[in-house]
Order: sequence, then structure tokens, then C-alpha cells
Amino acid sequence: MTAAVITGASAGLGAEFTRQLVREFPEIEEFWLIARRVGKLEELAQQFPDRKFVCIGLNLLDPKSFRYLGEKLAEQKADVRVLVNNAGCGTTGNIGSSASPADVMRVVDLNVRALTMVTQTVVPFMTRGAKIINVSSIAAFCPTPRMTVYSASKAYVSAFTGGIADELRPKGISVTAVCPGPMKTEFFDAAGDHDLFGNIPWCDPVKVVAGTIRAAKKGRTFYTPTTFNKFYRFVAKLLPMKWMIKATRV
Repeated sequence: MTAAVITGASAGLGAEFTRQLVREFPEIEEFWLIARRVGKLEELAQQFPDRKFVCIGLNLLDPKSFRYLGEKLAEQKADVRVLVNNAGCGTTGNIGSSASPADVMRVVDLNVRALTMVTQTVVPFMTRGAKIINVSSIAAFCPTPRMTVYSASKAYVSAFTGGIADELRPKGISVTAVCPGPMKTEFFDAAGDHDLFGNIPWCDPVKVVAGTIRAAKKGRTFYTPTTFNKFYRFVAKLLPMKWMIKATRV
């Protein structure tokens, strides 16, 4: 049974990935949607009555969720053709003062540990031609004061992607990290402080997902949407990090 696994699928970018993967991969038999809000997953699945969905209510902050996912994949003898690691969160504030300890741990646990463990769990069920998509961010290009933990977590996602892309290449499995700028999704509503991003061009989630799927099909390891974000990536490589940190204070 061929399957696609999408984490954080209940809204925003994850829901958009689901919609476009359904259209772009008609050969996939089941779409496994993972999020805490099962009701939202079921509403999304109802948009495609002719396709089969498995809606799984999991809290990826709970270490037991990875074992559960692995057991379900083994039970169904799943052949995972696409994995989208979209689940993530952000927070703002200064470490040791305005940044909440609980929020800081949540960012690390969800953006780093959960993404790593979902990948670790799913890869044994992938074969040649399969694709992994990891949602990173332009924040990965440079440490961002007041969003330090978030930017560090996304730097991990990009580094992790580059490493496993090389590890999995001999098996014919491609890995792609998408590095978008801010988008008008529930993610940024939860992170708060929308005004911090007022001077940065916002990305269109529909275009971000479409471009990411094209990049994944081409086997690209990194995809950065929009001209502004590509320029930012170039400048971040060119200038000394301390200059970039001053320029990116939010």
C-alpha cells in the first residue's frame, strides 16, 4: 500500500501540502494526516471524497507517538512515497527573560526532536523514488535575535536535510528542505508579533507548496521561494555573521 505522510496537516502549509499532493500524486493510495486536531484533519479529508485518508491524532511532543506511528506503518505494510515534515512552531523573546521556558522547549522538541524522530521512524518504510520534504525557513540562514531558538531550530532542519540527503541518495530517496519567509498561516498567528515581519515580503503558501513539490520532483536538496528570499540567502553567505545578526534584529 503506497502512502504519503504529512505532519502538521490540520491547517496552513500542512493542509496546503495535502491538497496539492492529492493532485500531484494520483498513484498514492492513502494519505496519512498527522496533527493533534483530528476534527480538522477529517474536515480536510472530506474535500477529497474519492481519495483515502488516514487521520491520526498524535501529539508529536510525546515520545510515544513515534513508536505508535512506526507500529501503524508496519501493520499496514506501508510503502511511503512522500513524507512531509511540516509540524513546527515558533516563539519570540529573549532567552532567560521574555522567552517562556515552556515555549522554548516546545520549539526545540517539535522543530528538532519530532522532525528527526518522524524521519527516523518513516525512512525504513521508504523505497527508491520516495521523497522527503522538510519545512525549514529563511531564519535558518542567520541567527535571529529575539527569535534565536526558532532560527537555530531551522538551521538544524537545513543541516539535517543536507546530511540525510547524502545518506539516502544511494537508496534513491530524495530529501528537500524548503526555506520560505513569513506566511499568513496559523503558524505565525501562534508565534505572535506579526509586526516584527512588517518589512519582509510575505510568501503565498499555495505558491510555496507548488514550488516545493516541483523542487522535490527534480531531486533538489534546498528550495528557497521568491526573489527576495533568494537574495537574502545570498547575502547571508556573503557578509560576516555579526553584520547579519545586527541587520536581522527583530
